[in-house]
Amino acid sequence: MSENATAARAAHSPINVLRGFLIGMAELVPGVSGGTVALVTGVYERALHAAGALGGACKALVVGPDRLSGFRSRLREVDWWLIGPLLIGMAAAVLFAAGIVKDLVTAHPENARGLFFGLVAASLIVPFQLLPKRTNLAVDIASFLIPAVVAFFLVGFASNSSIDEPNLVFVFLAAAVAVCALVVPGVSGSFFLLAVGLYSPTLQAVDDRALGYIAVFAAGAILGLLTVVRVIRVLLERHRRMTLLVMAGLMLGSLRALWPWQGGAGSEDGHGALVAPTDPLGPILFAIGGAVVVLALIVVERAAIRRRS
Repeated sequence: MSENATAARAAHSPINVLRGFLIGMAELVPGVSGGTVALVTGVYERALHAAGALGGACKALVVGPDRLSGFRSRLREVDWWLIGPLLIGMAAAVLFAAGIVKDLVTAHPENARGLFFGLVAASLIVPFQLLPKRTNLAVDIASFLIPAVVAFFLVGFASNSSIDEPNLVFVFLAAAVAVCALVVPGVSGSFFLLAVGLYSPTLQAVDDRALGYIAVFAAGAILGLLTVVRVIRVLLERHRRMTLLVMAGLMLGSLRALWPWQGGAGSEDGHGALVAPTDPLGPILFAIGGAVVVLALIVVERAAIRRRS
């Protein structure tokens, strides 16, 4: 890599730290996907490639051949100027904002969901922008609508229960599944944790700096990330249009979790049931604000791409 290219990548490190912080914040919020934020901020495929190279390095170290040389060779393929700042930003968001986000969602649920609804709804434009030339209209419609319907109904099964003392093996396995949200836009890792009763315990563990719990969760997340990244990369290379449409469908269906007006625990409608708007001004304004933020990010990213071109 030339000195100019290295300097350019280094100059983007503060921006990538901010991107990582936004992705980390998204991972804390039930219904919002970190993969969606990565897609909107323009680092999704680059981060996917870097994570794939990192996974390949780990695989070479374990199974060979030429373990050490293969490991070093694959490590050189990793875009550390991207991955390093992203991880720093994500760690900062998770470590310092977990308690704040939990309190915000608890104290102002309708406004918070309104904001996230606007963010995710506006983000739907991104996968459609990346679609290659259309091949089959019927397949396209099915690839978009079926995941949307599945996601919509699966979201309705999420519970509001919380496990007081979760088994660490269960935590490990749940983390491996939840981390898919970093790779698949529209899939919310936090919402999965909410559904299995680990959302509050996990945020509490981070807020309390419970290192044992955090270490087990991180190990499960790393395993899941290294496993899923390879699958998604292959799908994007071989079935790019269908994969992007499935992602968009998952994003659309996940909006059910972010509808601002929902029944609470013990209500007549049942927890998580969609209800008619009450006092809609605040959530609507927050939704508009969230959409404006996403659209602004898209415009800025497009301008940056034009400048690089």
